[in-house]
Amino acid sequence: MADLQHTHEVAFDGDVVTKRYRAGGPGSAEREWRALTLLAEHAPGLAPEPIAFEAGVVRMSRLDGEPLRGLPVTDEHLTALAGALAMLHAAVPLPVLLDVPVRPWQREAVRDWLRGQGARWRARDPLADRAVREGLRWLDGWRPDGSGVRPVFGGGDGNLANFLWDGGRVRVVDFEDSGRSDLAYELAELAEHVSMWVDGPTDVGVDLVARFGLSAEEERRLRECRRAQALVWLFLLAQDDPDNPRNPPGTFRRQAERVLARLDG
Repeated sequence: MADLQHTHEVAFDGDVVTKRYRAGGPGSAEREWRALTLLAEHAPGLAPEPIAFEAGVVRMSRLDGEPLRGLPVTDEHLTALAGALAMLHAAVPLPVLLDVPVRPWQREAVRDWLRGQGARWRARDPLADRAVREGLRWLDGWRPDGSGVRPVFGGGDGNLANFLWDGGRVRVVDFEDSGRSDLAYELAELAEHVSMWVDGPTDVGVDLVARFGLSAEEERRLRECRRAQALVWLFLLAQDDPDNPRNPPGTFRRQAERVLARLDG
């Protein structure tokens, strides 16, 4: 699950990147290493090359490029991003993918986490309180099922900063929460990540999702999963340190509005 905490330290030594995971994120380094090795075999060039693995530490090649977060995202960027995601999702052949563990923070885990957050919520802002109330009411009736599932390899983090633009293509980094998933769920997490809309007037997630051909069942699944992910971000942003904010002023209120819009949509 996307969060507001640093789970690892990154060091650069020439063309080598060393990612050292902190205790408390069991399996993160293993998932990162598994993703890098699978992608090196099935989609070479899309992600860093794996170099070495030891307990809690992954060494990989360094990729050139600028993170899309912070750039004015153009149609060219979006086309390249959609292409990179399509390649990522389809990279691992189905017989291999079926042996890949399901990625962390899938639907059931998210639902349980949201219920826990709701139980601990304390009134703080009328709009946010309404969003939480209505979100939890919707959550009580949400029954995630297998309809509209298209198995894919999921990167597990929709942060625009994880997608690097090198002037011609987009490549992908950060696979600590990667694993087997489904297309609608992955697109929902991408579309609702705060980085997709907070830095400018364009909702990158809306434009991105429109580039994928989804079935009617997948569209329904996407809507449901986007509601859950929007509510996730409301609770995450509520934890942001007001003395050291990571996002522009007003982001929390905009997220409350976003939750209500998703529930109405």
